[in-house]
Formats: sequence, C-alpha cells, structure tokens
Amino acid sequence: MLKKILIANRGEIAVRVIRTAREMGIATVAVYSELDRNALHVRLADEAFALGGQTAAESYLKTDAIIDAIKRSGADAVHPGYGFFSENADFAKTITDMGVAFIGPPPAAIVEMGDKVSSRKAALRGGAPIVPGTTEFLKSASEISKFAKSHGYPVAIKAAFGGGGRGMKVVHDEKSVQEAMESAQRESKAFFGRDEIYVEKYLSWPRHIEIQLVGDTHGNVVWVSSRDCSAQRRHQKLIEEAPAPALPDGVEDAMGAAAVKAAKAVGYFNAGTVEFIYQDEEFFFLEMNTRLQVEHPVTELITGIDLVEWQIRVAAGEKLPMNQKQVLAARRGHAIEVRINAENPTGGKFLPSPGTITKLTTPDGFGVRFDGGYESGDTVSQYYDNLVGKLIVWGKDRESAIARTIRALEETKIEGLHTTIEADLAILRHPDFAATKHSTKWVEEKLDLSKIVSTTGETKANNDGLVEKSTVVEVNGKRFDVKVWVPPAGGVGQPAPKTRSASRGATQSTATSGTITAPMQGTVIKVLVTQGQSVAQGDAVLILEAMKMENQIQADKAGTVTKINCKAGDTVGSGDVLLVIE
Repeated sequence: MLKKILIANRGEIAVRVIRTAREMGIATVAVYSELDRNALHVRLADEAFALGGQTAAESYLKTDAIIDAIKRSGADAVHPGYGFFSENADFAKTITDMGVAFIGPPPAAIVEMGDKVSSRKAALRGGAPIVPGTTEFLKSASEISKFAKSHGYPVAIKAAFGGGGRGMKVVHDEKSVQEAMESAQRESKAFFGRDEIYVEKYLSWPRHIEIQLVGDTHGNVVWVSSRDCSAQRRHQKLIEEAPAPALPDGVEDAMGAAAVKAAKAVGYFNAGTVEFIYQDEEFFFLEMNTRLQVEHPVTELITGIDLVEWQIRVAAGEKLPMNQKQVLAARRGHAIEVRINAENPTGGKFLPSPGTITKLTTPDGFGVRFDGGYESGDTVSQYYDNLVGKLIVWGKDRESAIARTIRALEETKIEGLHTTIEADLAILRHPDFAATKHSTKWVEEKLDLSKIVSTTGETKANNDGLVEKSTVVEVNGKRFDVKVWVPPAGGVGQPAPKTRSASRGATQSTATSGTITAPMQGTVIKVLVTQGQSVAQGDAVLILEAMKMENQIQADKAGTVTKINCKAGDTVGSGDVLLVIE
C-alpha cells in the first residue's frame, strides 16, 4: 500500500482526497500558492509545501515546483484531483518516470482519451456513435465556418484537452466565429495549459448523461453508475444526479457497455468518466474525462463505494474489490449533488463573486453530505475556480431525494459573498426538473431566473443613513425573526457606509448611464473598443476574466467611447470605472 500521497491540487478536491487517505492510514502532503497559505486543504494535510505565485499558472501549474515538493516530502504517490494537471499526460509521465505512483490513468490513455479529438476516434473503434464534428485540431476560424456551412449553426468550439465546459464556446452565426475561437483558446490555455480546439454540432435539446467507470491494472473495468448532469449554465454543471432518471429500458446498460469498450480500447485503468449526449432515445459519445469528476459523490452515495479509495488501491496495484454484477447489485436509491459556486445569480446573470466567507453553516441530517474546500473566514479568490462546496443528498427515490435536497439547501447559510443557492433552489422546485423535462439548455433558455435576488448577508444601508438589522422578538410567547432599520453603531446622523472604497474613483453604474463599471473583481483580458469609437447599446466593449470564466461587458447605451481607464492585463475591482460612453 502507498505510504504518502501528495495532492497536486487545491480546494474541495484536495480536502476530499486528504480525508480518504487519512482514513486509510496514508500520510498526506499539500501544496499551496501564496493566496492559499492558510487554506483548508493546507490545514488538514500532514505536510505542506509552498509553490509561490498567485494565479494557477504561477503556482499549481508549475511542474518544477510540484516535482520539488514531491522530492522534498518523499511522497510515493501523487493525486492530481481535477483540473490543473489531472489530464496532462506529460505531467503523469514525469511522475511515473520518477518512480512515483500517479493516481490516475496511464499517460498513453490520457493522450488518447484526454485529447477530445482522438477520444472520438477511440469511441468509433469501440462502436459508440459520436456527435458530428471534426476529428483533427482546428488551425483557423475558416475551418469552423466551413463545418458550420455543412452542418448548420449553432456549433460548439471545444478545448481538446479540457472538460467541465471550460474552453467551450457556442457559435450561432458567422460573425462570431473568430472571437469565439480566440476566447475558447484563451480559457483552455488558462485552465488546462493547452489551447488546442475542435468543433462539433451543437444539438437542440439534449440531456448530458455520463458513465462512471473504474479499471485496474489487471485488465478489469467496471461501470459503476450513470449520472445526469443536464442542469447547466454556461456549459457548467449546477446539479447532478445518479442514476440518470427517465431512461428507456436498456439505455443505461448500453451506455455502460459502450463506455467500458472505449476504456478497454486504450488500456485504461483507474477512475474515468465517459460522457454522452442523449436526445430522442439516441445517445452519442461526447468525450472521456480521464480523471475523477466533480460529481463523483452521487455515484458514491448510491453504491457505498469510496471512489477515491478505489483510485488509491488501483494505483497501488490492487485488483478491483468488486465485479460488474456486484457493483450493480449494490446500488440503492437516488442521489443529487448541488454545486454551490461563488457567483451572483441575481436576474439569472451568474456573475463571479469572489470574496471572504464571513459565515458558513452547512446542513445536516439523514442522507446529507457536504464536501467543501472552505470554512468561515476563508477567502474565495478571483484567480481560481469558484466552487465553494458541494451538497450531496441521498433519498430512497428521486422524489424524496429532491425534497431532502431542497430542505438541506434551505439550511445552508453562506455570508460574505454571493452564491448560486437561490438559482439551485429554483431548479429543484421547478416542475420541469421533477418531470425530467429539462436539458442542457433549459436553465438558460426556459427557466425564469429574472426575479431571483441574491444577497451576501452583509448589513445594508438606506438613504437616511439607517442600517438593516435582523433580530428576534416574541409576541404572546411566539418567536418571530424580523428585520428593522436602525441607526448605525456610531449613532444617529452618521452617514450611511459606502458600499466600496472610492480610492480608485469607482462609482456604480446606473441604467443607461454610459459609465461602464466592473461587475466583479477580475482581470481585463481584452479591450474591444478604442477611444472615439461609436458603439450601439448591447455591443461588447471588453472581456473581463474572473474565476477562470470570461465575461463580456456590454455597452449600456449607444454613443461614443470618450474614456478608457483600463488595458489588457489590468486587475480591477467591483465598481471600478472601466470606460465611459457619451
């Protein structure tokens, strides 16, 4: 058995691996950036080594720094988590060449399956149908245009070495091709360290269904369960469940068999996920993620299998502890996972919301689990993924699982930043979700989130200088929670506190003001206009990146750009004036 594991990752997944390793009696080693010096995964590990830097490129994607930490710690295994180096064959080979176990698939399988283009070829060899698309990397925007002319818009540009919706852009017309391609490449490079892309047909109303599988080094491969991950926005999953509901008889088994064949075709072992698109009782191979998925806990809850433990045992050379028949026989009930992200869903916009968590209260009760990477007082940085934590709930059937998830989500309290909780509740409460009528496009095209208002739990002030406070009163012995407006702590007549410092000359933009401000803390990726240029209302004027997501900032009125206060590479704060239109 392995003796010491270094986790080459951060946040929730690093915490997840550390906990299982400790239960197995295995020592753990954390690595951290300057911003993560006192992060939860660092506090939980037995040892921790600094990588330096702030951004992922300056820290968690620095191969030399991680190799140095492996040598200094004496770790005999590395778990890559997900994201970062988890699907990087060069990194995996470097680790194995050192004589250190890589807790993941063999480098050759990562090359073939981690590359979404070659994985499509492998799927075809295994007999799985694929979505129409290219089987070679794209070299120019003209290739995308040519494909779209043959198959029609919309088309999806995808990161060849990515996953989880990162580096994916949907193109609806010819004029958007060039910018979408460049954006996909930038996101892919930032998150996965590579910028190769390909294109495929974007289906009209599909469900996203995937198969969790695990293989060992002795030639055994089993599929563990299906998962439905159709509740998405910006191609990022919000809610996942296992098993995938409302499938015709035999479809799940057929998907499982196709996934196993594809895995065996490339000599795959350890944990992996084969993703399919399902529409009109047909399924198509989408891609294979050669790593552990964010949503793996729902599979664990319905099977009782600790997938991280299986990963570690496979990496140590052990055989799978269960065969296919035993795995399927172990399945019970239904499980749902809710991703709680640091985003502001007000009005359905899902704007990144980095900041410090002032209060975090997680739910409890029968069938409830919370996997988090943060505690009260921790800061969610703009430089990393926005996942705060995952609420995972089990029920004897789907109906009870939905009800229990809603109850648990209502008990979850996070203050200091915005989260997706209100949007998650809107999904779970909707009859379309209950009836499995949703698709990967349902949240953005059908679900009405316009009335959702998210708060961060901080004290609010009105125009009279009074602040809103919550308190408890009793009337005839009955308890009531009430909110009242009272003078601030400094006394009556004190001015209302400012919402942010004016040190950078920031003001909040109002409707059609022409003063374009940053809606969140982030980094300017590209300014799309020049001073003196005429713009129409709704035109994109610049691209702001926060939490690994690119956000187009649009003109709120027609006019002429008279002032530009930023350039590519600038870090800006929420409310900073970016440019002025008159």
